[in-house]
Amino acid sequence: RAVNVPGCRVWLAPSNNPARKLAWTWELIELPQQDGSLALASVHTGRANRIVEEALLAGRVATLAGYTTLKREAKVTTDGGKVASRLDFRLDDPQRGAAFVEVKQVTLKESDGHGYFPDAVSERGRRHLGVLGDLVAQGHRAVLLFCVAHTGIGDVAAASHLDPAYALALGEAAERGVEILAHGCRVDCLEGTPYAIRLAEALPVSLTRQLDMALGID
Repeated sequence: RAVNVPGCRVWLAPSNNPARKLAWTWELIELPQQDGSLALASVHTGRANRIVEEALLAGRVATLAGYTTLKREAKVTTDGGKVASRLDFRLDDPQRGAAFVEVKQVTLKESDGHGYFPDAVSERGRRHLGVLGDLVAQGHRAVLLFCVAHTGIGDVAAASHLDPAYALALGEAAERGVEILAHGCRVDCLEGTPYAIRLAEALPVSLTRQLDMALGID
């Protein structure tokens, strides 16, 4: 929805997998902005975790720097040992304990100029917020990290106009002690051609902002 804009320039990456039906993967789209500039947005939702992982390992997320180990697809178990959920990352340190991190990619920029998540109703996203809150109650550190993969977005809020239940759950998670972070992305280019996406500066997150529906929805 956020990046399906006909007529815009796109970037594709070739695949060497002969078993794939398609030989190319859509990676980026160039989107016109209200001020006349152009922004780049990632279309490949699977890239967000890789972007964040690289930044975590390099210590470029200041509030999550200093942990000694990182584990992907971290299991969250019940008291009986049953796997209740999986979160994107678990960071561990002998002195600081465990920190669980769930990553969500943000590419929706509405007509008010702000970024929003989710871009559709997300029951899975709400479940993850509940799991993160439960982990805080158990004494762990729990973080929701919005990976803002749209260079024209400067802040993020819950999309209450699209999923009011998620917006409510996000506020409740914050009240329970879940840390809500957002970081932008930088697209590195060589002679005008993108070749890498990296996590960039921290961005503001609003738990209360709502889209002014009088502006319409793009």
